Amino acid sequence: MYHNPVMLNECLDALNINPDGVYVDITYGGGGHSGAILNKLSKKGRLIAFDQDEDAKRNLIKDERLVFIDQNFEFLKNHVQYQGFDKVDGLLGDLGVSSHQFDEGERGFSIRFDDAKLDMRMSQTQALSAHTVINEYKADDLANVLYKYGELHQSRKMAADIIAARNGKNIETVGELKQALMHHAPKFKDFKFFAQVFQAIRIEVNQELAVLEKMLLQCGSLIKPGGRLVIMSYHSLEDRLVKNYMNSGNLMGDLEKDFFGNINRPFNPLNKKAIVATDKEQEENNRSRSAKLRIAERLNK
Repeated sequence: MYHNPVMLNECLDALNINPDGVYVDITYGGGGHSGAILNKLSKKGRLIAFDQDEDAKRNLIKDERLVFIDQNFEFLKNHVQYQGFDKVDGLLGDLGVSSHQFDEGERGFSIRFDDAKLDMRMSQTQALSAHTVINEYKADDLANVLYKYGELHQSRKMAADIIAARNGKNIETVGELKQALMHHAPKFKDFKFFAQVFQAIRIEVNQELAVLEKMLLQCGSLIKPGGRLVIMSYHSLEDRLVKNYMNSGNLMGDLEKDFFGNINRPFNPLNKKAIVATDKEQEENNRSRSAKLRIAERLNK
């Protein structure tokens, strides 16, 4: 296990694990959460884990109760049912990039490695990479990515500077991209600024929000009544989608009520405010600082 799982105990408590149940971990990563779930399962219990990253496949836990699917979770329900499970007792999603992926400089996820090639692909088999986005997207498309996924209000000027920097040559590395945008970075807040830039590009490359939206909308018909939906997100765009779905059953957060004033939704959110890591964990694990955990229980209808 190369990844320090965030809020491990909180996630296990949230799942309320039935030892004989069937659970899904949609982001296997380094296997930290999956391993802890397996420790709570009996011989009858099963865990279905998803991950499209080659590193995850190389670090699989050897356990006959583990069913591993080397895809992302976009077609969650189809994959789970293909494995012979009509319904599951709970689902855990630890979204975003693992600490291992950030620490592997050649993957291009981190702003720390200036010599790293622009990549940011969760799956090394896909065609679209950060290099493609930065070097082939038109100015309007680049600006939309930076504004929509990075919430950067100078996105049009930033896109114009990227276009100017690639004039006659490609922007090849993390450092070259940072250099092209350096004068946009606020003094003493350059780390946060570039984190937003890289977040925007990464979301575009991996279509993270679109995949999350599709997955959430499948949970109502996949999770058994009384089962738990447990999602940990790391930025406001993800968290908003998760919160909206848990509260309303749709991605916009629009509440639909029946004749008696009851909200029509498949899940009951169990925490009004997102759970955050303890101060101690935040000190020990940087990745936990931005984590927000939300829990919902499948209603019996």
